Amino acid sequence: MTAKRLLASAALALGLAATAAKADPVSDFYAGKNLTIVIGYSVGGGYDLYARLLARFMGPNMAGAPTMIPQNMPGAGSLKSAMYLAQVAPKDGTVVATFGRSIVLEPLFSGAKFDPRKFSWLGSITKDSSLCVSWAASPIKTWDDLMTKGARMGGQAAGSDPDVYAQILKTLFGSNLKLVTGYPGNNEMALALERGELDGFCGLSWSSLQSRHRDWITDHKINILVKASAGGDDEIQAPQMIDKLTDPQKKAALGLILSTQAMARPYAAPPGVSAERLAALRAAFRKTIDSPEFRAEADKLGLDVAPVSGEEVEKRLAEIYAQPPEVVALAKQAVGQ
Repeated sequence: MTAKRLLASAALALGLAATAAKADPVSDFYAGKNLTIVIGYSVGGGYDLYARLLARFMGPNMAGAPTMIPQNMPGAGSLKSAMYLAQVAPKDGTVVATFGRSIVLEPLFSGAKFDPRKFSWLGSITKDSSLCVSWAASPIKTWDDLMTKGARMGGQAAGSDPDVYAQILKTLFGSNLKLVTGYPGNNEMALALERGELDGFCGLSWSSLQSRHRDWITDHKINILVKASAGGDDEIQAPQMIDKLTDPQKKAALGLILSTQAMARPYAAPPGVSAERLAALRAAFRKTIDSPEFRAEADKLGLDVAPVSGEEVEKRLAEIYAQPPEVVALAKQAVGQ
C-alpha cells in the first residue's frame, strides 16, 4: 500500500472514530421529540404553575433539546396521573408527571395499584409546608374554632392533601369539621372560599399561597389556622400541627404523613426508564432548577425553590415504606382509610 493510501486510510479511520465519539444515543433519541409533563391537577393551581415554569426552561437543558409539553390530567386528587404514570405512560423517557406529595402514601393506605419506589424519580423543586386556612369573614378564625365549630372545609378526593389533612384533624384531634370534597383542584376551592361556599380548606401549600394568593396575606383575607410541616418554616405565624399532639404513637403516625413535605413538588418518570435516559432527565431537571434564569422567574412568581434530588426522594420513600406496621395502621386510620 502506498504512503498516500496509508494516509487516506488513517484519516478515514480517525474520522470514523471521531464520529463515533460524538455520537450520543440519548441526545439522538430526544432530538426532535416532545417530552410531556403530566400535571395531576387543573389549570391555575400551584402544581400547574410549577410544572409550566419547568416546561419553559428544561427543554434546552436536555440532551437533544426536546420540546416540553405541559398536559393537565386532573382526577382523584391527582391519583389519576400517578396511576397513568405507573400503568399507561410509555417507559421510554418521553413522559414525566407531577402529582400531590401525599399520593405516594396511597399504596400503603388504600392499596392503590402502584409502587412509588419503582418510579424513575427526577426529584422535587422544593420542600413545603401545608396550611389550614379560613376566610376572614368565616366564624372559623383559630385552631380552637377549627376543632369545635363544625367548619366547612373543602376537599378533592381521598389521598389528596386537602382531604388527608381534614381527615387527620377529625381522627387524631377530634375536630367536628365537615369535609366538602370533589373539587378538581385548589384553584376551584379558592373560588368557593371567596364565594362563601366554604369556611376554608387544608393542604394549601405555603408556596401556592405566596405565588397565587399573595393578596390573601397582604390584605388579611384569611386566617392561617395551623401549619403541617417537618419544621424550618418559622416565618409562618401559626401553630405547628404535630405540636398539638402529646401521644407518642399519634405523633409517629403524623410524622409519617408529614415526611412527604420534603418532596413537595415531585417529578417522576414511569418505572423502567433506562438508566441513561433517567440520568439525562435528572441532570436536566437539576440544571434547570439551579439556573439563574429559572430562579429569577420563580422569584417573580413568588415560587419557593429548594431542590430535592431524585436520590433523596428514593431514600425518603424507602424510609416511609420501612415504617412499623402499627405506625402505618394508625397513619392510615388518621387519614380516614
